[in-house]
Amino acid sequence: MKNIKFVNSKITLFLVLFLMITVSCERDLSDETEFATLNKAGEIFTDSPIGLGSDFYFPFGGSKLTAWTVDETQGYESEASMRFDVPNANDPEGNYAGAIFRVDGAGRDLTDYDALTFWAKASQGVTIGEIGFGQDFLENKYQVNASRVTLSTNWVKYVIPIPDASKLFNERGMFWYSAGTQETFGYGYTFWIDELKFEKLGTIAQLQPKIYGGEEGATAQIFVDTDGVFDTPTVTFNLGTGKNITLNAAHSYFDWTSSNPSVANITETGYAALTTGEAVVTASCSGVQAAGSLIVNVLGEFNFAPTPTRAPSNVISLFSDVYNNVPVDFFNGYWEPYQTTESADFEINGDNILNYVNFNFVGTQFQNPTIDATEKSNLHINMLIPGEVPSNLDFLISIINFGGPDGAEDDRQQVFFKASDFVANEWSTLEIPLALGNRNKIGLLIYENVNGSSLSNFQLDNIYFYSE
Repeated sequence: MKNIKFVNSKITLFLVLFLMITVSCERDLSDETEFATLNKAGEIFTDSPIGLGSDFYFPFGGSKLTAWTVDETQGYESEASMRFDVPNANDPEGNYAGAIFRVDGAGRDLTDYDALTFWAKASQGVTIGEIGFGQDFLENKYQVNASRVTLSTNWVKYVIPIPDASKLFNERGMFWYSAGTQETFGYGYTFWIDELKFEKLGTIAQLQPKIYGGEEGATAQIFVDTDGVFDTPTVTFNLGTGKNITLNAAHSYFDWTSSNPSVANITETGYAALTTGEAVVTASCSGVQAAGSLIVNVLGEFNFAPTPTRAPSNVISLFSDVYNNVPVDFFNGYWEPYQTTESADFEINGDNILNYVNFNFVGTQFQNPTIDATEKSNLHINMLIPGEVPSNLDFLISIINFGGPDGAEDDRQQVFFKASDFVANEWSTLEIPLALGNRNKIGLLIYENVNGSSLSNFQLDNIYFYSE
């Protein structure tokens, strides 16, 4: 904290002048004086954007920047609506449409409302991947979304309830969406949204919050002095029409409790492991106890992977704190709709670790640019499996080269590892001799459970190509 020093005589003079001016005033502040408060308006778009400021539309990376416009030929009982043109999957300007609408300036007080509502229709029957509010590209602290929102060619009203409106006293993230062409075979389409606003409906009831899918006794293993993150909770509401809706809600809507704070203490973003032992984490939302719980097992001091000693000149590194890493597009692209793998990466004393949970398959992509490993002989990976090593472990690593026409895959090497290749809670060193016929444009590593393998959690470090 900065300490600011003032000269005493200047402070004294200021106070004297202030008192003289105050005493000389003939009128006190009126009882009706209103102090500045945040905007409580619920309207976001009715014929035009309302109260968002001049800089409020922020597209997601890889989306088409011009997907959103105001359409003055379409509207729900009005003259205009928001138009979203979802591009074809091969559009060079972006292969999907997605963005947030964020208030340019102070946030809004939404504590008087219980839902975001809007009217929508599409050029054909389509399913929108995600629609919600609370995403602001800052903390995204109170993000909410409905998944797989089905639109028809007629105007229909949609309702997205607020899990706990008392927390939204200063919210800037008014609306967000993400729409692709997975279910239209890569062909684009258009949808419209109108009368977008927060409302107090008074008909939303029967809140049913869940953590960890409602499973009692879900488990997590963590090491002393490391942090864990909560999974994405869900909330289910009855809309008063006989229909229920289930939403993904940020964990900040929930009040979390640890049965043993000296072992695992609740933090702003999850929980911190303080000492060895066990703690049970539960939660509630808007005063309603959530179904599900998490048993946190703190194992002790973290066991770091062996420090690489190869000369940097002989290494092309994807992920290591010892070498300079090449650009990587992502370590988990979350390939919908079948991937379940989530990332719970962490850092301990400056050492970054990739941590995959709920594992079935996951990819590390580095195609911008690809890697020329023609002169490299091996791929090196350090891997740790916390807890038990599944006896049926069948772990597949695929190395893919993209040297075909228009960057298509032209070569793939696959390597399998069994339970005998690992020891629980210890780092294994996987040395993979490169057998690719072409390896001048390697751009993807894929990790997979195959043949019924039940591996659910593992950690990676020091992923690099090298030559001796």
